[in-house]
Amino acid sequence: MGGFLTFISTIRWQDIVDVLINSYILLRVYILFQGTNAFRVLVGITSLWLAQELAASLGLILTSWVLRGITAAAAIIIIVVFRNEIRSVLQVRNIKTFLWGFPAREQRTPVDIIADSVFVMAKKRIGALLVFPGNQDLGEVIHGGIPWNGQVSHEMLMSIFWPNGPVHDGAAIVKGEQIAEVSALLPLTRRHDLPSEYGTRHRAAAGLAEESDALVVAVSEERGSVIVAKDRKLTPVANSKALSQAIKKHLKMPEISPAIQRKRERLKLAAAAFVSFLIISGIWLAFTRGQDTIIALNVPIEYVNRPTTYDILDTSVDEARLQLFGSSALIRSLGPEQVAVRIDLSKATKGRNTFAITPDDVILPPGISVNRIEPTTIEVTLDTSTSKEIPVQVDWTGRLPEDMGLMDVSVVPPTVKVVGGSLTLAKVDTIYTCPVRVGTLSKSGTTTAEIVLSPPSLRLSSSSPSMVTIRYRLVGRGAQENQ
Repeated sequence: MGGFLTFISTIRWQDIVDVLINSYILLRVYILFQGTNAFRVLVGITSLWLAQELAASLGLILTSWVLRGITAAAAIIIIVVFRNEIRSVLQVRNIKTFLWGFPAREQRTPVDIIADSVFVMAKKRIGALLVFPGNQDLGEVIHGGIPWNGQVSHEMLMSIFWPNGPVHDGAAIVKGEQIAEVSALLPLTRRHDLPSEYGTRHRAAAGLAEESDALVVAVSEERGSVIVAKDRKLTPVANSKALSQAIKKHLKMPEISPAIQRKRERLKLAAAAFVSFLIISGIWLAFTRGQDTIIALNVPIEYVNRPTTYDILDTSVDEARLQLFGSSALIRSLGPEQVAVRIDLSKATKGRNTFAITPDDVILPPGISVNRIEPTTIEVTLDTSTSKEIPVQVDWTGRLPEDMGLMDVSVVPPTVKVVGGSLTLAKVDTIYTCPVRVGTLSKSGTTTAEIVLSPPSLRLSSSSPSMVTIRYRLVGRGAQENQ
């Protein structure tokens, strides 16, 4: 449980947004392409890619290489072969339909297609005879059928029963979503009570219905009427909806109300969204947690919560060297501004303080952890701030000519006010200027020099200048001795 909570704590808000965006993109691909041949091939390519990743994780180098090549080739094939299907899906009238709309797809069963096609043929006066078997075997009562095994479609039914076609006179045997046989010969009824306008198709429909539990649909080419033969009944049908209901009742297909259908569609969409989220989450885990990397960085140390009465006089180090551990993707995206080492001085006292640098003091993005810190401790010297008047002395360097001497040196101003820690100022009695080369002096006069503060924690008061004027007099050695 602790490991799971630790993992959850490493997830960034950017990771959540990343997964949600790509999950929605995958869901949109499913919504736009579902039911198409391109989508089925795309599912196959995804399966190949997953198999290739599994082979790579198991160390099957050759298998992984082969599957990678097949996946790349299949991705190109799907674009070339199904370009028209893809173009028809992507050709939307507005951006709303593409981003969050739902394509209008008519949900029609094979029975609905048959019922609509039957009444189209009736309107065009095309005779037709369709048999829907029940539980009994029709092999002994139907003869001369030609195996067909074609998927039910409006175009196929129209071509089978088109006048003068080679198989238009016989009956078509429908099993499930396929037309199993065409040009089948049905037994004729021996009844004499049928209406005189009923022709051979109607008598064949009545004959098969009497000898089996099949349902037969007959379309009259003379009158454009449709009847359904079941048992010993011949029932006229007025429209495609009534015919569809009769066929579904015979096939014991449950009627689904629009409300239930909408509920099923919502459940199907929710399941697709959940699966999309799982797939993208798995891919995210594979990319961001699959390959661990170690990197070393030098990070400046920051000090926070310093007591206002104290100043930082000195530190043992200015930066820490961090060895960071995390996935290669997160390490590559790591910027210097995302890493910091912060030492809390809220409990520091006057003088020298030693602090341990722990991973808790390191600020890192989620998903990256500290592997090593150097150094493990740091010394920080704090002191109260005060001021002190300190005399200024010239830092002479070099040598004068042998016949010259330096006399009457004065500094203006002779003292400066220095601000710093009390412990530090107690040890400072003199402030020096920057080096002044006496070898460059040839006659009496003045020069200027900048004040040098040591240690660097000291600073000049705002009322003290940073430059001093040096007045000096050069005399010959003889004159100096006479004086």
